[in-house]
Amino acid sequence: MSAHAGGYSADPRIRWIESLPWIVAIVAFFALPEYLSLGARILIYILYALSLDLIVGYAGIITLGHSAYFGLGAYVAGILAAKAGIGDPVVQLGAASVLLEIANKATTLTGGADGLSGVVVAPILGLFRFDIFGKTAYLYCLLVLLLGWWLVRKMIYSPFGTSLTGVRENSLRMHAIGAPVYWRLVLVYTLSATIAGAAGGLITQTNQFVGLNVLSFESAGELLVMLILGGVGRIYGAFVGPVVYLIAQDFLAKQFPEYWYFGIGTMLVLVVMFARGGILGILDGALVKLRGRP
Repeated sequence: MSAHAGGYSADPRIRWIESLPWIVAIVAFFALPEYLSLGARILIYILYALSLDLIVGYAGIITLGHSAYFGLGAYVAGILAAKAGIGDPVVQLGAASVLLEIANKATTLTGGADGLSGVVVAPILGLFRFDIFGKTAYLYCLLVLLLGWWLVRKMIYSPFGTSLTGVRENSLRMHAIGAPVYWRLVLVYTLSATIAGAAGGLITQTNQFVGLNVLSFESAGELLVMLILGGVGRIYGAFVGPVVYLIAQDFLAKQFPEYWYFGIGTMLVLVVMFARGGILGILDGALVKLRGRP
């Protein structure tokens, strides 16, 4: 099965071009120190988007409730730090509407609509303290993203990943050949939820605050938009989409604070109309033309 058709390639070896996101991230750390807070947020949402792409792009499970796991991870990290006094980030390491209402009502635990403040995060491993410039947060998020990427990549470039693509393409045929379709979907969904929860924990640890927005359908919708922008079922679409979305959001919110959603919507419509494979689909088309292939 080709990488273009299903986001999967039979060759599990890491290609040189796959080092580009990590090179860009390291260069940004040194070249753009004033944007490290935004950079850490982008890295978190890349991890979050990876978790969603695993079930949407590879298993074919469409969901708008993924924010439940992101929010759960965010609140667990916040409550452990603010209420239980467990602030070590390593130790901290269906329905969204139900969890949202629970969080809204349990004001003594979650802070309700005002959010949960007083989150004090201890230095990582007792050595690396979160600084006001965002350097530790950025590197910490980059390391967790690297681990998440490695896990997701290893899964999709395996027989299990091939079976997920088969389930997405034709679940009846997979049943017919005796594949345990249900339990494979349960496994991939569990892993996806775990990664989303880790991303939620990161957002709390780096911001030292958590609000109800992490559990909202708006958060889940934004994530799906990011994935569509980058390219669903491509693994690196989860890298491209959040970068484009969050940088565009930051720029448009500063220039047009009342109408920035219109700019994001226009960008999404253009991608859906003219680039069904997302931004990576545009790049694929350009590469095909450059190579002169039909």
